[in-house]
Amino acid sequence: MAESPAVPQNNKFPPQIPFIIGNEACERFSFYGMRNILTVFLIDYLLRNAVPDTGLREAQGKSLMHTFMAGVYFFPLIGGYLADRFFGKYRTILWLSIVYCIGHALLAVFENNATGFYTGLALIAVGSGGIKPCVAAMAGDQFNESNSHLVKKLFAIFYWTINFGSFFASLFIPLLLKNFGPSVAFGIPGVLMFIATIIFWAGRRHYVMVPPTGANPHSFFKVVSSALKNKGQGGHWLDGAKARHPDEAVEGAKAVFRVSGLMLPFVPFFWMLFDQKASTWVVQARSMDLNVGGFVFQPSQMQFVNPMLVMLLIPFLTAVVYPLFQRSGWELTPLRRMPLGLVFGAVSFIIAGFFQVAMEGGTTLNIAWQILPYIVLTLGEILMSTTGLEFAYTQAPRQMKGTIQSVWLVTNTLANVAVAIAAALNVFSGSGQFFFYAGMALVAAVGMALVARRYVVRDWYQTSAPLPTEERNAAGITAKSA
Repeated sequence: MAESPAVPQNNKFPPQIPFIIGNEACERFSFYGMRNILTVFLIDYLLRNAVPDTGLREAQGKSLMHTFMAGVYFFPLIGGYLADRFFGKYRTILWLSIVYCIGHALLAVFENNATGFYTGLALIAVGSGGIKPCVAAMAGDQFNESNSHLVKKLFAIFYWTINFGSFFASLFIPLLLKNFGPSVAFGIPGVLMFIATIIFWAGRRHYVMVPPTGANPHSFFKVVSSALKNKGQGGHWLDGAKARHPDEAVEGAKAVFRVSGLMLPFVPFFWMLFDQKASTWVVQARSMDLNVGGFVFQPSQMQFVNPMLVMLLIPFLTAVVYPLFQRSGWELTPLRRMPLGLVFGAVSFIIAGFFQVAMEGGTTLNIAWQILPYIVLTLGEILMSTTGLEFAYTQAPRQMKGTIQSVWLVTNTLANVAVAIAAALNVFSGSGQFFFYAGMALVAAVGMALVARRYVVRDWYQTSAPLPTEERNAAGITAKSA
């Protein structure tokens, strides 16, 4: 049997990628701008009269922030499903971006009204969460076998862009809250979200749009149901579904279980740590000396260190560290990076915990000390999050890419639900909470490393890409209006 001819390599990024990257930069500014001041706003503004006790108000503010974040990372399940099955990624992103903009507007308008403000948070959770699994997957859809080798660079650029938006939002939005109040501080991110929507819409004629599968008779749940009814029909328990479903559908279901088995039990323990930089670490900073070299930081402003370090460290790790390990004979594969990321996350919380012990003993620490745990946490983030984003895409067949991106993102929901409940019950206070979460992350790192040793990597890319919309129209191919 003759071998198929090799696909010529294309070393240029698709020209439509800048629209997606520009959209992501503005959207991330809008999201992190409002999220990074949310804990301080809840404690110092919205809950001040309703909850007079400072300790209880801080606990409730943390709980509300993590409840919101749980929603943000729950709605990817719905957004990914709707995009994959019915509307496609482009329509899902565009429509939910409009919902997102409305949510931002409500935050700016209802700064003194809890019902209106929480409604705005709910709409942002729906909008932001709904588009999360679609944007990264749509960026990957612009590639095929000829340029699939560029996907790794794409996700590095994609994550760098996220942090570019986050850096400026973290640096300036807390100052707007202090100097101009909540309406302006929440209004500016809303403007950026509107710009993000316009940028994305402007590229509509250039995108490669993978069509939705529709109501799929070979969906994940139908494959699983068939397999359970036909047990013992093959080597893998899902092989029993092959009597009624094509091999591609069965392989897609296997991919969902493989990725879920690796991520769902362990990755949430990293997010339990990481997302508390916007709550627990901010509350810790409120008790620190905020004056650094004559500049008075806001407690939530120190979060700018994280995206700044990401932008610096991603190129360094990608260009220097990873190749160095590869040349040494011990490559930092994705399955090694992710457990290592958990370890770094745990160490960052141990360091922050010792700071808390010192402050409980009467020492007043300068907020600049928080830079150290931020450095360690950021290294953990790059090892876990950048890697996981790419891994979730490459390990998914075409019809499951949005869904498996959702599996990756819903790990954050599980983490934030746990932290929100713990904060609402006020289970932990002081230094104990830092060491508790660090200990759980270290146990999860060991568990993930053991499971990763048995994981069989299988990369999936499109064998060919559909024509961009403008080329389809020029060729006389009918396409539904976007």
